[in-house]
Amino acid sequence: PYANPCPHPNSNSHPNLSHALASQVTPLPPVPVDNAGKKIVDSTGALDLTEVPEKMTVIGGGVIGLEMGSVWRRLGSEVTVVEFLDRLIPGTDSEVAKKFQTICKKQGMKFKLGTKVMGAEVKDGKVHLAVENVKKGTADEIVSDVCLVSIGRRPFTQGLGLEDVGIETDRLGRVVVDSHFQTKVPSIWAIGDAIDGPMLAHKAEEEGIACVESLAGFAGHVNYDAIPGVIYTFPEVATVGKSEDELKEEGTEYNVGNFPFSANSRARAVDQSDGFVKILSCKTTDRILGCHIIGPNAGEMIAEAVLGMEYGASSEDIARTCHAHPTLSEAFKEACMATYDQPIHF
Repeated sequence: PYANPCPHPNSNSHPNLSHALASQVTPLPPVPVDNAGKKIVDSTGALDLTEVPEKMTVIGGGVIGLEMGSVWRRLGSEVTVVEFLDRLIPGTDSEVAKKFQTICKKQGMKFKLGTKVMGAEVKDGKVHLAVENVKKGTADEIVSDVCLVSIGRRPFTQGLGLEDVGIETDRLGRVVVDSHFQTKVPSIWAIGDAIDGPMLAHKAEEEGIACVESLAGFAGHVNYDAIPGVIYTFPEVATVGKSEDELKEEGTEYNVGNFPFSANSRARAVDQSDGFVKILSCKTTDRILGCHIIGPNAGEMIAEAVLGMEYGASSEDIARTCHAHPTLSEAFKEACMATYDQPIHF
């Protein structure tokens, strides 16, 4: 854990500590990780493999599992992803998730969705993974050279004696803080993976700045509706704000616009035309509510959406903003055009 003492503006009697506690891999009891053995590994162990496995099984169809699986597939492994749910990257816009799975399949990745992991055994240098179909209850076995366990991460707050000093945690082990990141102990603040919210470095960075600003007497604030998330695969997936699924569930009326990279000249020129840009805006005000990109440089392109949402931009605002040609960002402009009216080039 990292502790940063900050003098409190109203007191000289004691320092105030802002703890940025890291997270750790969530274990899967039926499949114990042994990074040293290089057969059943977590994301850390997967980075330390000394050779490309002929076959790799990835347990977990979330962000980290797909990132690591995508890397090893491109290096030559035959990758199979096992996921308990009937879809990939839960929480992501379902249209984006389906398109992403299609692209990954085209790259040679295999998927076993709606599949429960029952146990694992290493025999004769191979990992034998026992699985079961969630709906049918039928058993199966997957044999591979390496099994990557990647079902998520959890706060690293256990065994630190937090309860001994009066710091409260929730049922998931996250430190409970108020809107200014202050814990139940008046002189201790917490940010990052240790508290509620997505476990993202840039989210923790914004919280750190806001926390210190509050300590210094300023109005520190983080807009959690404008925190981007990026999946660093090939192509990349980037999102910010509401998904279409969330808007439907909330009953929010919205407009939606899509523009495919197959109609973008820069994407076609560099032979990376898979994917699209999707914009969601309020049906009444046209204010952008969400943006979802799957395609080349999606992690860079999402910044325009974040900036627009931070300042309350409408889809028409961005659609009427000049974008250089030929660039990938033109796809973002055209998606905004499709949201409030119609695109020019598709």
